[in-house]
Amino acid sequence: MSVAGRDRPGAATRPGVAGVVLAAGAGRRFGGFKALAWLGGGSLVGRAVRALVQAGCTPVLVVSNPGWPPGAPGDVAGARLLANPGWAEGMGASLRLALEQPEVAGADAVALLLADTPLIGAECLARVLDAGHGPGALVQATYAGARAHPVLIGREHMPGVRATAVGDVGARPYLAAHRGELTLVECGDVGSPVDVDTPADLHRLGGSADPCPARAEPAHHGELEDRDTHQQ
Repeated sequence: MSVAGRDRPGAATRPGVAGVVLAAGAGRRFGGFKALAWLGGGSLVGRAVRALVQAGCTPVLVVSNPGWPPGAPGDVAGARLLANPGWAEGMGASLRLALEQPEVAGADAVALLLADTPLIGAECLARVLDAGHGPGALVQATYAGARAHPVLIGREHMPGVRATAVGDVGARPYLAAHRGELTLVECGDVGSPVDVDTPADLHRLGGSADPCPARAEPAHHGELEDRDTHQQ
């Protein structure tokens, strides 16, 4: 799967579907904040934001790490940065924080995406969003039958996900407990769940571990908000 195919436009705006990028990890195996690493002309987190926007999600939130350099990243226009002070707990804290935000809690559904899965793009997201509608939606992508992101969670399921997202676990326990309500959508023909854990992983995809802030556009304060507060 080429990186270039990752950013093809998805569907038109989908009213009521918010998007969340979980990007608060410190990247210990990576040696730094991997969400800020550069791949194919943008940061990993910026690529995830664009995929959600292109798939029609609005609004889009990025749960970030408060240790990110000031103004970084500069290529997430259209998203709100929400720094998670409890990032060290793991993915669960970031997911809970995102689901508590009014623009997410009030949406019909929210699409979840990780910053370190750069081969999951708008086509995968559009397919998942097409498979579920409204507050009762519960959809997960699969790749050759293996479940991964993105995940679509309807408003009716958000309280249960919040209650079970603990430690370094996100929505997985809730999805496992509600298999009868979960719709699985095969996306292996349009994406890959391969994740970036180390610089070697990124280099294999043609990227750079250097965040390259000089190549990022300045943050637009009307579009971004950094509260300085901080994966299934």
